[in-house]
Amino acid sequence: MSTEEKQQTTTSERSEEETPERPWEELSRLIKTEEREQVNAYLASLPSGEVARAVSRLDEEVQTELIAKLKPEHAARVLEEMHHVQATDILEDLAPATAAAIIQELSSAEQADLIGDLDQDDAEAILDELHPEEAESVRELARYEDNEAGGLMITELLAFPARFTTQQVVDDIRTKVEEYKGYESQYLYVVGAKHVLFGVLPLRDLLLASREARISSIMVRNPLSLSHHATLDEIGDFFDKYNYYCVPIIDDNKRLLGVVTRADFAEAWGDTMDDDFRKSRGLVEEELRTMPILLRSRRRLAWLSVNILLNIIAASIIAMHEDTLSAVIALAVFLPIISDMSGCSGNQAVAVSLRELTLGLVRTSEIFRVLSKEICVGIINGIALGFLLGAVAWAWKGNPYLGIVVGIAMAANNLLAVCIGGIVPLLLKHMKKDPALASGPILTTITDMCGFFFALTLASVLLNHLI
Repeated sequence: MSTEEKQQTTTSERSEEETPERPWEELSRLIKTEEREQVNAYLASLPSGEVARAVSRLDEEVQTELIAKLKPEHAARVLEEMHHVQATDILEDLAPATAAAIIQELSSAEQADLIGDLDQDDAEAILDELHPEEAESVRELARYEDNEAGGLMITELLAFPARFTTQQVVDDIRTKVEEYKGYESQYLYVVGAKHVLFGVLPLRDLLLASREARISSIMVRNPLSLSHHATLDEIGDFFDKYNYYCVPIIDDNKRLLGVVTRADFAEAWGDTMDDDFRKSRGLVEEELRTMPILLRSRRRLAWLSVNILLNIIAASIIAMHEDTLSAVIALAVFLPIISDMSGCSGNQAVAVSLRELTLGLVRTSEIFRVLSKEICVGIINGIALGFLLGAVAWAWKGNPYLGIVVGIAMAANNLLAVCIGGIVPLLLKHMKKDPALASGPILTTITDMCGFFFALTLASVLLNHLI
């Protein structure tokens, strides 16, 4: 390791050691002193990621006081590090004029995300404080869904008319350094009438070209672009195919609207995966432990109350066959295995349907096609799993009829689980619901219920051979 690397490592280790365990306490103390510069200096001294943790641990009133005390540009940086749910909560508590000043310091994509998450009244109150043109621009962006190109793009880019020379472009950039400071500037975009995209010009090519050359003569013509309604998967396919830093976004009339960077796409894709995982675990809405306890409790109960009803139905099936279960106590060992294995098979089918829906390989109307494919897999896997589990039951108790009951129940429940897991995401998507809700507690409970029913009903029929 070089001397420079050792110094960097030592500095990094020392920084971690010096990071306070409870930075929100020091931050709260500084807020009370009303020394704005000290507060800002302390926030700047915290390592990346610690700002969000420190601010989120403050009381809501103190959070609002903190953001209100900071300069708009500093407050904007704090909000950018925080989760969007926490950021919108803080903005709602600020005076509209204060919130508007902070919004102006954010990128266009961040502006649209935050305004779109606010209550309608709060959003309009803040927009009324902005310049009419800027407010209308934010409204336009906020209308896009979070998972389409229009919702991810930034509008801060360098676009120039095709008639400009390289010297005119360079002069414009030099005279507007402060304005262009936060712009995406690796590429210049050449536009025609009504802002129609003509070409793309790398900044390097601009600097190496003759001063008198028109940028239309050195640009890359007919550049690759995506529609403003392009999905996350379409954007992902683009970046997988082309090693570009960003992609221009155009409307139906080929007007340049903005750009989506590879980094912004990666962040959005990660957020989508997080949302799907959260919903698969029964958390339908966003939840953070800094939220009010009653709100968190209400959101969880909305899902758990439905799930408990399904569990009661599953338990009632066991109660209906209490005599059978008492007579053949060995079945109690195999019931959880049948339900758990079927739940795993069902979740595999859910995962395939979600993936195909995401990639556009299946439509919500193709239920019978999906069902036929899953039936084939379900029959093969069901027979295999049923044979294995039935053989174990037979070998354990020496009763072939126990093996038959367990094996058939396993095969039948596996078949049912993959069928349900395959088609439910399509049905939910058709009903404009999130298909990720198909996995998790509901699917598991249904497979439990059906597994108990198959095993105990068949055992009741063959009870004389089992005792």
